[in-house]
Amino acid sequence: MREFVQALCAPECAGRAPGTPGGAAARALIISAFRGTGLDPFEQRVPGCGGANVLAKIPGELDRWILVGAHHDHLGTSGGQVYWGADDNAAAVAIVLEVAKQLTARRPRGRGVIFASFDGEEPPYFLTSAMGSEHFARHPIVPLSQIDLMLCMDLVGHRLGSAGLPDAVTQSLFALGAERSTGTAAQLDAMAAVEPGVILRRLDAEVVPPLSDYDPFFRRGVPFLFLSAGRSRRYHTPQDTPEGLDWQKMAATARWLERYIRHSCELPTPPRFLAAARDDAATLRSLLALTSELAPYAPQAQAAKSIAEGLLRSCDRTGRLPNDLQPHVATLLLGLEQGLA
Repeated sequence: MREFVQALCAPECAGRAPGTPGGAAARALIISAFRGTGLDPFEQRVPGCGGANVLAKIPGELDRWILVGAHHDHLGTSGGQVYWGADDNAAAVAIVLEVAKQLTARRPRGRGVIFASFDGEEPPYFLTSAMGSEHFARHPIVPLSQIDLMLCMDLVGHRLGSAGLPDAVTQSLFALGAERSTGTAAQLDAMAAVEPGVILRRLDAEVVPPLSDYDPFFRRGVPFLFLSAGRSRRYHTPQDTPEGLDWQKMAATARWLERYIRHSCELPTPPRFLAAARDDAATLRSLLALTSELAPYAPQAQAAKSIAEGLLRSCDRTGRLPNDLQPHVATLLLGLEQGLA
């Protein structure tokens, strides 16, 4: 994974902007890497951004699918500086490829797996028809009704906080959207800490605005899960280089994701999308776990912990906060993200 990230962050790819020679060079690297796993990748042109998604499939025993995706594009160059995009999002593409390698070597039972390296996620294409994942959702290679789960990764390559903090903080990875499909929250909770080196912590999908390639599937009622460690201080800067990545955490994330996909492929009943579901309580429990760990290091963490405890007591039996209190959860999460950046 380190070698692949370094290749995507090399001058030849020049920040991987869609429709540029650097973007084409990045896609060529991804295609070659997929072929190296034994798969037969292909490009899906995305006319709006001038780029292409790179797709590959492992057919299953059932004509149903798990979609695993991450965007490969970044901001390109500006003002004579290259925006390398190691954490955003070369690291996630490397994890997708590592998982593809393992699943090809020992194929999962049950459902098939589609791997997608999306183009056009970054501005000015984000949340437009030119976004690669939106184009895929409009022109899917299998009917969306046959995709039982969309797994998306973005900003998963960095340690959460500084190296001096407890592993329970630095190894954390947020998982958004589990509440939006039947059985997914329980499945994720059961597997949150099964792989040493990474800990999955649930957040409600609507605690933040749409952030990445899961959004087109969310809007179309496809069950999804979005994995992210949030924005680091290097986010969207030329300093987002491979040196800032946590390779051990990335390796643990790849192992965890492989395990989770295998388990999801074998589920006897496909998850059903829950359009109106909300789980503020899960978000608050994740915030409480982190602020409890951080309290000895920062006084503001203790204050945030007290606020989170009060909000958790205000949740109803389904885990939902009153509408007027929901913005406070987003404020707490933003403060945590900024404090750990």
